[in-house]
Amino acid sequence: MLGARPKPESAMTYTSSLLRLLDERGYIHQLTDAAGLDALAAKQVVPGYIGFDATAPSLHVGSLVQIMLLRRLQQAGHKPVVLMGGGTTRIGDPTGRDESRKMLTADTIDANIASIRTVFARLLKFGDGSTDAVMVNNHDWLGKLGYIELLQEVGTNFTVNRMLTFDSVKLRLEREQPMTFLEFNYMILQGYDFWHLAKSRSVRLQMGGSDQWGNIVNGIELSRRKDGIEVFGVTTPLLTTADGAKMGKTAAGAVWLNDDALPAYDFWQYWRNADDRDVGKFLRLFTDLPLDEIARLEALQGSEINAAKIVLANEVTRLCRGEEAATTAATTASETFAGGGMGADLPVLTLPAAGIGIIDALVGIGFAASRGEAKRLVSGGGARIDGEAVSDDNYLIRGDSGEVRISSGKKKHGVLRPL
Repeated sequence: MLGARPKPESAMTYTSSLLRLLDERGYIHQLTDAAGLDALAAKQVVPGYIGFDATAPSLHVGSLVQIMLLRRLQQAGHKPVVLMGGGTTRIGDPTGRDESRKMLTADTIDANIASIRTVFARLLKFGDGSTDAVMVNNHDWLGKLGYIELLQEVGTNFTVNRMLTFDSVKLRLEREQPMTFLEFNYMILQGYDFWHLAKSRSVRLQMGGSDQWGNIVNGIELSRRKDGIEVFGVTTPLLTTADGAKMGKTAAGAVWLNDDALPAYDFWQYWRNADDRDVGKFLRLFTDLPLDEIARLEALQGSEINAAKIVLANEVTRLCRGEEAATTAATTASETFAGGGMGADLPVLTLPAAGIGIIDALVGIGFAASRGEAKRLVSGGGARIDGEAVSDDNYLIRGDSGEVRISSGKKKHGVLRPL
């Protein structure tokens, strides 16, 4: 039975290793048919997919729970299907947005997909085996659909009345923000994706965040009406930090997954700075550590919880960036915090021969998003040069100063280096 049923704490005892794994690590929020999926996963390999639109050259940390969900699927002996939205990116998912996305060219979307693939290659095993991951692009089939064909094949299975009830549409309209007819069609195309993958690749499961529930249900109903195919849906909880912030965003900007989008040290530092209350949850979701070890780490009290945060930062960075990046970032942090040094992995800004003002330096190295924010940082006593607080926002860092350590608060450090 389909219904947005939040999973109770002990709704049922799962027999499949897949749902047991997802349950014990905290991934399950809603299931369309828990008993049916559990029975299917216990007797055969289940191909399951998650869709990712290619709106930028990198995904950010907000997408990591979904990527890890595919990793868990493979760890439990099933087949991950990574669906890149080469077609749907041309429209833009309206979910959670108050305005239309910027339209991207086909070349830009293709380049973004190629760049994004590098992260999946670290976290999933790709190949031709029964449980090896595959990456597909929905432009391969959506791009061939004629408009009349789409209306006949798919449009007759959706009612405008039902579509208007979905949050992605309803919230936009309630806020009196315009929604284009192009965006309104997004949920139809996502439903078509599920049906197409069920027919062409025997995909039986779609997974996604809780905000994708309506889109997933659309695909399930379309598959049943068109061909009588039984497929399933699983959503994860809306993931926020303990202070209520969305995952993947900081004051300095997005926490990107790709190496060339964010230095490994900054990525490592994001996890090292996690709220004490989030450590256990993040260890379960984003690392492969055994659950008994996670229980030990999250039980640490006081300053000892910092040891658990370092483990978290090391493990997530190792998975997403590789062993060398994790080791270098941890070494840099140790040298910076313990010895007052300047580790090799700190962010670097060129120090011009004519010098640079403290405000421009803070913005240039990424410690402030604007000059106004940098001025507030200085006036609040958070800006430091070589460990000394700077209170004058006209302070000039001389070009002949040699290598200079610049800091924002106690946790962000960088290097100003002469040419």
